[in-house]
Amino acid sequence: MKPYVICLMHSSLDGRTHPSRWRPKGAGTDWFEKIHDQLGGDAWVIGRVTGSEFAKGKPYPETSGEKFPRENWFARRDAETSSIKTYGVVLDAHGKIGWGRSDIGGDPIVVVLTESVPDSHLAGLRSEGVSYIFAGKSEIDLVLTVEILNRELGVKRLLVEGGGVANGAFLRAGLIDEFNLILSPAIDGARGAPFVFDSAESDSDKRAPLCAMTLESTRDLGGGVLLLRYLIQNDPARQ
Repeated sequence: MKPYVICLMHSSLDGRTHPSRWRPKGAGTDWFEKIHDQLGGDAWVIGRVTGSEFAKGKPYPETSGEKFPRENWFARRDAETSSIKTYGVVLDAHGKIGWGRSDIGGDPIVVVLTESVPDSHLAGLRSEGVSYIFAGKSEIDLVLTVEILNRELGVKRLLVEGGGVANGAFLRAGLIDEFNLILSPAIDGARGAPFVFDSAESDSDKRAPLCAMTLESTRDLGGGVLLLRYLIQNDPARQ
């Protein structure tokens, strides 16, 4: 079963997502966590690049004497039944991140891998108590990913929170049901910053199966900052 998927992002007026580059500085940059909490997801998901920003460790050793089946492995399944309420899900297809931690802000980490990752990486994840799931042989299947999160961890409401390549992949897969954009009165105005939605070069000619977007609400957060909530309708024939 597919969870209800909400993409939440915070951007400047030109769609860029690194607040340190915005001018004027500090334009409503304290709203993301507040809206994240208000949306009440069972889990949130980010891509490898964003996930690397939270890592505290080094890449795991390249060799290991241990062999592991390519089966989902969970260090903890208690996010729904304890004081922990959400999972932090990170897309890391080829096992590049050495975590040095098992949670982000108290949310247990769940890494989405492909079956191509080496056993040494699985050994590293297990040693640090980092859960992982497999969703493809060499590339991540996002449809399978959300199904596993729902089936194995009971995720019914998933927040997709970037970066742009991860957001774009969910969008092109026809998985996003709702888009919440915190829009700040600021502009980046220069090359090099990431966008709300983006793609890898290999996906540059692919388009999302969107057939309608409805502005459900506009919320004035003060100081010129707006929260725009759109409902998305995807074309099932193109998914």
